[in-house]
Amino acid sequence: MVVETQFLPFVEWFPLGLLHWVLVAGAVAAVALVLSYLVTAVRHGPVAAAKIIARVLTGVLGDLGQISPRRVFALTRLAVKESIRRRVMVAFALFIVVLLFAGWFLDPGSTHPARLYLSFVLTSTSYLVLALALFLSALSLPADVRSRTLHTVVTKPVRPSEIVLGRILGFTVIGTVLLVVMCAVSYVFVVRGLTHTHEISQVELDKAVDGWGEQVRAGVSKAPLQLRTTKVHRHRHDVYLDTGKSEKKEPAGESQREGSVRTEMEQGHWHDFSYNIAFASPGAEGDTEAKSKIDYQVGPPRGMLIARVPMYGKLRFKDRTGKDAEKGINVGDEWTYRTYLEGGTLAAAIWTFEGVTEEKFPEGLPLEMTLGVFRTYKGDTDKKDIPGIPGSLSVRNPETGLMVEAKIFTAKEFATDVQFIPRTLQGKGTRGEKLDLFKDLVADGKVEIWLRCLAPAQYYGVAQADLYFRARDASFPLNFIKGYLGIWLQMVLVIGFGVMFSTFLSGPVAMVATAGTLLGGFFSTFMARLGAGETYGGGPVESLIRLLTQENLVSDMEPGLRTTVAQMTDSVLQVGLYAMSKVLPNFGQFSFADYVAYGFNVPTNLLLVRGFTTLGFLTAVFVAGYFFLKTREVAK
Repeated sequence: MVVETQFLPFVEWFPLGLLHWVLVAGAVAAVALVLSYLVTAVRHGPVAAAKIIARVLTGVLGDLGQISPRRVFALTRLAVKESIRRRVMVAFALFIVVLLFAGWFLDPGSTHPARLYLSFVLTSTSYLVLALALFLSALSLPADVRSRTLHTVVTKPVRPSEIVLGRILGFTVIGTVLLVVMCAVSYVFVVRGLTHTHEISQVELDKAVDGWGEQVRAGVSKAPLQLRTTKVHRHRHDVYLDTGKSEKKEPAGESQREGSVRTEMEQGHWHDFSYNIAFASPGAEGDTEAKSKIDYQVGPPRGMLIARVPMYGKLRFKDRTGKDAEKGINVGDEWTYRTYLEGGTLAAAIWTFEGVTEEKFPEGLPLEMTLGVFRTYKGDTDKKDIPGIPGSLSVRNPETGLMVEAKIFTAKEFATDVQFIPRTLQGKGTRGEKLDLFKDLVADGKVEIWLRCLAPAQYYGVAQADLYFRARDASFPLNFIKGYLGIWLQMVLVIGFGVMFSTFLSGPVAMVATAGTLLGGFFSTFMARLGAGETYGGGPVESLIRLLTQENLVSDMEPGLRTTVAQMTDSVLQVGLYAMSKVLPNFGQFSFADYVAYGFNVPTNLLLVRGFTTLGFLTAVFVAGYFFLKTREVAK
């Protein structure tokens, strides 16, 4: 998983976010006020329009301030009952059917089975729940108006604000209950789909016992014994039993070894392997041959469903001559997330970490990294036609400048490379003294990690979040719930916009408007870049011309009337696109599916930021829906 944008801590984000909300909401309110005045002035005259607008605004605070929780609760319960009558549980039945068929097509033997299963359940749940929220919120109120059910409600002492709020809360309640059930079913589906175990064939067991017996007879205990598990989910595991783990002599002449190890990592997981081998020496109790046996137990898969908590550092660069640089070099990759280090030079990527203490990492520093690799020669690395690209990891004291090379490794492309920097490191020099990580290389909790590419004319691609310390592992079930909490935030936003549009539009039009908001929200980042002129190919009209004429994106268009008109039109459209990108919620940012699927804990700061962002949008759409419903003649 890549983290292209860093988010601020909540305490730093909240004042900026509140200011941004006030400015955007104020600008939208000002535009709406001006348009309302112009429309009213055309119908009633300028003076009367001013009085009408003033009267409406004066009554807003009193109306909103007198909302009755009892009436809101009654309207919420009514919305829940209407949703049940509209057979909302059909969505859950469809979800179960999708999971049943998914069990046939999802491959637990893929390279990353946990990522596949988690991405599927989170994505499918998101699509179903958002579609349900879209239909419920956009069609409910217009259907009540058409069937005149709402007329009975408005004749009671019920305020428009209570109707809008009751609808939003009612649909949120029914969606929340549905999401809770889906979350529980999805968790069971993922765990059952990934759970498996392995066995050791009798041939492998006999081989291990014979090898163990030879070592016991010779009185040595050196080389570990290798076992290979049976094939399950298209993979096997190697197991190495340490023959020197423990040894005890029994009175009958038996020797026994027991212990617990881990299998080798395959498909992103391992298994706990406990064993007990009893070897009987020849001649014991009159026997002429040894009678030995091995008992073992293979545990369930581990390391697949995790929620690692990373500790990130601040990245800086050195160029090929060893001088400070703003970033690495560009190798022509269109994706500018990573910049590259030239191999065989003094170029380096340096991460400075803070808060590194002995209490947090008593054994050493667990380090993980995901690097980009750019080669200047071709070949098939899977078939070992070309060698891997080596690199080095060094630890440096930021105050004293003492630096020790900790690891030499071969880069793993498209995979997370796990390294461990031990507590004791071998220093350089004539004496080659040993250095303690925290006493000699960490200064006031700060330490630097230097990454270099050692192969000349080859390149490593790095970014801010590509290297981190694995501080701890959080609870995966809780992290799974956080992933569904992101879907819940998206659902609430769709419900809010759907109810708002349904207060002044017909059902089909409100549904299209809500769907457009959802689609625009997913592409709001691209809209912002397009509006700011940061995309290749120009604005919308210029890009359309290039598409039709098959012109490339980087060369300038031929000067002329067509180009001038296109660019002038784009200058107007880009202002609207940029403004729209700032008003629409970025639905993609509310999805935590990548965090859960790639095994990263969803930070609490991120949850707070997204939660208050949702609250800000809901407040705006609630007030807008109130105004639309208040000014609408329901009985017309």
